[in-house]
Amino acid sequence: MNNIWILAEAMEVDSGQGQVIGMEETPAQGEAVTKQDGTTNGAEQSQTKPPASNPMFLIMIAVLGIYMFFIMFRGPKKKQQEHQKMVQSLQKNSRVRTIGGIFGTVLDVRDDEIVLKIDESNNTKMRVSPQAIATVLTDKAE
Repeated sequence: MNNIWILAEAMEVDSGQGQVIGMEETPAQGEAVTKQDGTTNGAEQSQTKPPASNPMFLIMIAVLGIYMFFIMFRGPKKKQQEHQKMVQSLQKNSRVRTIGGIFGTVLDVRDDEIVLKIDESNNTKMRVSPQAIATVLTDKAE
């Protein structure tokens, strides 16, 4: 490509106006050049249209959004409901393991706490939150 160099004229001290040195590319044949005042050099400008939106692309985005909703919100909510059901089904003398790894036997179940018996010989008891119960142990798991 050919480059046109524009040289600066000497700045007038009184008016304070001058031109800046710059480099412009020469337009290819048939290419329109827009000048600073908004006029063109008379060549026809080729206008490109933006690509039309594809309906399949929009459908795929919608399906992906629904899929992400089920992964991000439905899974944890279902797990929380199962944990709530497990805590509500606790009865006296059920063997449980807490999230801290403590094994115990349920002595009392209240709305906001569960009393566990941890040590049989010392009769040690512990109060824990219902969210602290990780699993209910069965005879097969022991």
